[in-house]
Amino acid sequence: MPQQISFLCHCCRTGRQRFWRVGDGSRVGLGCWNSGKKTVGPSCANVIPAGSYTDLLVPLPIHFSSRSSKTFKPKKNIPEGSHQYELLKHAEATLGSGNLRQAVMLPEGEDLNEWIAVNTVDFFNQINMLYGTITEFCTESTCSVMSAGPRYEYHWADGTNIKKPIKCSAPKYIDYLMTWVQDQLDDETLFPSKIGVPFPKNFMSVAKTILKRLFRVYAHIYHQHFDAVMQLQEEAHLNTSFKHFIFFVQEFNLIDRRELAPLQELIEKLGSKDR
Repeated sequence: MPQQISFLCHCCRTGRQRFWRVGDGSRVGLGCWNSGKKTVGPSCANVIPAGSYTDLLVPLPIHFSSRSSKTFKPKKNIPEGSHQYELLKHAEATLGSGNLRQAVMLPEGEDLNEWIAVNTVDFFNQINMLYGTITEFCTESTCSVMSAGPRYEYHWADGTNIKKPIKCSAPKYIDYLMTWVQDQLDDETLFPSKIGVPFPKNFMSVAKTILKRLFRVYAHIYHQHFDAVMQLQEEAHLNTSFKHFIFFVQEFNLIDRRELAPLQELIEKLGSKDR
């Protein structure tokens, strides 16, 4: 029986997405069951062709921490029919072209804040999903500190509930982080979803902080859990997601180069392939 893991869908934003080994076990697919319909998003199609799925699969549960019902709940949905929803569909369509440098560029005539907001929500979903597949490997005992290799360690503070940075395990740090990001995305004064509601003056600063912290999850996965990623045969999807993320933050200068140091070598390799 193929192995399957179920998690939040980042394509339709409402269904449950399934990640599994199919056939001889050497290939990995992503699919979404939403209202009984099987769909594949553009990034998923790069991993395995649509139509290569089997319906004879039994879901395997993913165990999160005690706070997981909040941390890994579905994010604020982008309302269908809204301008932000159309921007999201534009982003997905351009991603399907395979040209990530072009896909991250601000569409002509669009508002920069709105473009960054839509993509920030999308990256949160992608990272939430990717981390969800390796939580069984990221535990209090295996990752007693939040690190990205031996040279980089992160301590958590959100400036409100925890003002002084605290040292904590990686799962606890990521739990704090994802809950904090979720709260920012749900705040209509920071991420307005209604047409005509302006973005606040501090929006860019908040978005930069969110993206800087989300990068740390990528860094932790690559440095501490890449063996698990390979075991799940998920490396192609991880690399595509991270490449998209890096091209986006580079396009708009959203993360300081010093913050990217833990994965600088990988970033340079990914960039060189597109020159």
